[in-house]
Amino acid sequence: MKLQLLSDLHLETEAFDPVPAPGAELLVLAGDIDATWAGLQRFAGWPVPVIFVPGNHEFDGRDVEQVLPALRERCAALGLRLLNRESLVVDAADGERVRFVCVLRWSDFDVFGAAQRERAMRAASYFQRVMNATRSGAPFDADAVRREGLADRAWLEAELSQAAGGRWDRTVVVTHFAPSLRSADPRFGRQPGTASFCNADDDLIPRADLWLHGHLHCRHDYRVQRPGRAPTRVVCQARGLASKGEAAGFDPLRLIDL
Repeated sequence: MKLQLLSDLHLETEAFDPVPAPGAELLVLAGDIDATWAGLQRFAGWPVPVIFVPGNHEFDGRDVEQVLPALRERCAALGLRLLNRESLVVDAADGERVRFVCVLRWSDFDVFGAAQRERAMRAASYFQRVMNATRSGAPFDADAVRREGLADRAWLEAELSQAAGGRWDRTVVVTHFAPSLRSADPRFGRQPGTASFCNADDDLIPRADLWLHGHLHCRHDYRVQRPGRAPTRVVCQARGLASKGEAAGFDPLRLIDL
């Protein structure tokens, strides 16, 4: 299966016109497409199916409990498939059945271990103030994010523990947050704030054939070894902010082969 992957377009401030990649069988949007949601209109009528996993910025300035129902309704009206804590099996052109396991996967701030969690959560307070989201009227702070992250992790682990039983041939995981410190932005190195971008899901990576993510405003394409099997490929195809030079080298038409 050939996939087009886009994330971190930030169309609320960025000038970018997405176009279909020739040869793609499916488009994956891995979050932070447009904090206002208006830019999702650009994907209406896309020539291949579109799977959308929301990012943290799709929740900006909103109550998080109200976002998913409203965003799901908007996506459905545009012909997009929003998936969060949901899986979907898609038939590829080569006859394989591909399972897409999709979840935003909020940070649980444990990427450096429990001993560093408090420090990581203090650093996360800045990002949560910028996000300015609420939950039932209370600030959606680092503690609330961690609770969501742990629930996301539990769902993801349970889903990846299921036996295929002939229902699918390959598994693709799509998250917004990164599954490993290997995806950390090299510009900033490993610092407490990195825990707001990367999770320690390294033990889950081998259960997938391909793991797609966003959130980091840089590109990654690396492999995680699996004894006796082909390595798991981890890909981030984020555009980022052109004003900060992050879009340099970004290829929106790049195809990812499964």
